[in-house]
Amino acid sequence: MTESAATGSTAKPPAERGRTSIADGVVEKIAGLAAREVVGVHAMGSGSGLSRTFGAVRDRVPGGAKSAVSRGVKAEVGEVQTALDLEIVVEYGVSIRDVARAVRENVVSAVERMTGLEVVEVNIAVSDVKLPDEDDEEPESRLQ
Repeated sequence: MTESAATGSTAKPPAERGRTSIADGVVEKIAGLAAREVVGVHAMGSGSGLSRTFGAVRDRVPGGAKSAVSRGVKAEVGEVQTALDLEIVVEYGVSIRDVARAVRENVVSAVERMTGLEVVEVNIAVSDVKLPDEDDEEPESRLQ
């Protein structure tokens, strides 16, 4: 018999001592990466080319707002659950319903697997459609 058993101590196993908190930004990054993996998702965030251009510039500036990975994703994280809002741009010709379903499945799977949080909802706003003849309006870098 161990000493703690002899004294009546009810020490928790090491894995149960303390608590783990997960920042909203962590969940947003996981969800952003998972959403981008889905065929038919062209971009995340605002659909206008100008907004994407400014976002790309902001990503290159040290201390820019959100990282490119989490752009278009907003998470609310609680102790055991999370809810997500995603804004996506889809490719022309794809079934938006099918893309949204695949995004939801991939995001829920990735977030729950990596964080252990229950994803209670994934709301998807399709803000634009990327047409085949539209150029991506990525700004040219001033650095060479």
